Amino acid sequence: MQPTLFQTLPLSEAVLRAVADMQYDQTTEIQARTIPLLLEGRDVIGRSSTGTGKTAAFGIPAVERIRGDADVTPKVLVLSPTRELAMQISDEMRKYAKYKPGVRIATVYGGQPMPIQFRQLKTANLVIGTPGRVMDHMRRGTLKLGDLSMVVLDEADEMLNMGFYEDIQTILSEAPQERQTVLFSATMPPAIMKITKEFQKEPVLVAVDKGQRTLDTIEQSFYPAPLSQKMDALNLLLQHKEPNRSVVFCNTKKMVDELVDYLDRHGFAAVGLHGDMKQAARSKVMQDFKTGRVRILVATDVAARGIDVEDVDAVFNFDIPQEFAYYIHRIGRTGRAGKTGASYTLACNRAQVRRVKEIEQFVKAPILEKPLPTREEILQKRREAFTAKLARILEEGGEKAFADTLERLNAQGYSDRQVALALLARAAGRDGRAIPAVQAALIPALRREEGSFDSKKTYLRVNVGRNQKIAPNFIVGAIVDATGIPAKSIGKISIYNDHTQVELNRDDAKRVMDTMQNSKIRSHPVTFTPVDGTKPRSYRSRGEGRPYPGKKPRDFRGGRRKPADRKKGAGRA
Repeated sequence: MQPTLFQTLPLSEAVLRAVADMQYDQTTEIQARTIPLLLEGRDVIGRSSTGTGKTAAFGIPAVERIRGDADVTPKVLVLSPTRELAMQISDEMRKYAKYKPGVRIATVYGGQPMPIQFRQLKTANLVIGTPGRVMDHMRRGTLKLGDLSMVVLDEADEMLNMGFYEDIQTILSEAPQERQTVLFSATMPPAIMKITKEFQKEPVLVAVDKGQRTLDTIEQSFYPAPLSQKMDALNLLLQHKEPNRSVVFCNTKKMVDELVDYLDRHGFAAVGLHGDMKQAARSKVMQDFKTGRVRILVATDVAARGIDVEDVDAVFNFDIPQEFAYYIHRIGRTGRAGKTGASYTLACNRAQVRRVKEIEQFVKAPILEKPLPTREEILQKRREAFTAKLARILEEGGEKAFADTLERLNAQGYSDRQVALALLARAAGRDGRAIPAVQAALIPALRREEGSFDSKKTYLRVNVGRNQKIAPNFIVGAIVDATGIPAKSIGKISIYNDHTQVELNRDDAKRVMDTMQNSKIRSHPVTFTPVDGTKPRSYRSRGEGRPYPGKKPRDFRGGRRKPADRKKGAGRA
């Protein structure tokens, strides 16, 4: 669909003036197709991902629905999965309503003092919030939904992933039957379809790019890196690429904290963002990142929802995302508004390389394998940049101001060449960040059949067991963290007094053997050895080999027990 000029849409002069101030000229596809439908009062399902302009697609019609001072109670409710996204939507809504009098916005989310929200809700006619805090205000009686005429669910799939399904049902049930219901989601799982059938009336589906963001403006690549030097590998990439503003994604809050600490110790200005932080700290982090006070933001996927910062040059996947859709959301932080961007992913073993190849098939765009930059390449790039800077100074005549300094050094017996070389040496040492030496990662090439593996089962013996207070989850966590093997691919785990046996398919067993020799589990050095052609010992055997004497053994099947495990003689997870 061809872009449409905002001026051709049936919008009020106040809103057109506001979008002109925002330098909006042409609509995006989701805006051109959605805004007219919402202005007509139709229910809409928008399938669109990050970076497509969906906030304006529902935000502009939402502001138009407010009749100014005539509306003294909430008329529009926007639900968002996270506080950051709620604040981002609120900021955009205020811009759309800049010249429209009587639009009063309240933003409600966890972590903010209640009295502030009470004051906002007393006069608000447009409310934006997270489901949990909206429910809280409903219970308190400080938010009444009886006069709502429009409800918007933004990033509905993420809200369901976070466990807000029942809250959404309750909120929509409390809203008037005669209302407009708008839903935006990157994916359409069954739970989303259930909501649309129950709470929408003849909705129109507006799908953009088949639910995926166009990635043509983003250069995607991945770098094999040894697990033990993963942070050093990121260090090399940051020093070589030198992004002006970048986001680094991790899968866990703990890794966010550890990585920020590492980057700070190695001369990078970085801040972290995750769900355990208090709201004041989260707000300060985002403000520092948006204003450019810090250039590197390290975040988890959920915490990064709602980050809408312009001019993000690069996205780094320190950890490979657990869901394909998360990859789209992550790299969608760069390459916006027609600008180019880049994404860099670290892969530490064969399983992770395979995962990258699966993502490549999912996004239908190449993710090129590249070697990590070397110390020599980084130094050469610095020298070239400094040479170009010197050339600009000479072209502009800036060196003349230091002519007397050069004459004094000449008088002391130093030649022009010696002075120049001394200055170059000093400039090279100004960047105090050491360049780490990272060993090349030796990752076996994938077989031609992508994603294939030997499904036959085998068993590995680990030299720790009940005497070392080992539990199945410790084994699973160590294997997942070190190899990237999904927890569901790990079979039965049988724990004995002095060792543990783990069931794996043969490919995964080899990966564990190659990766985890001499690693540690609960501070105990461990080795993995194959149990050739055998299954775990019989649970009825007597003597030292019997697991948990007098008790049933502890077995673990990929994270949960199956019904068959409850039979006589089976272990408990």
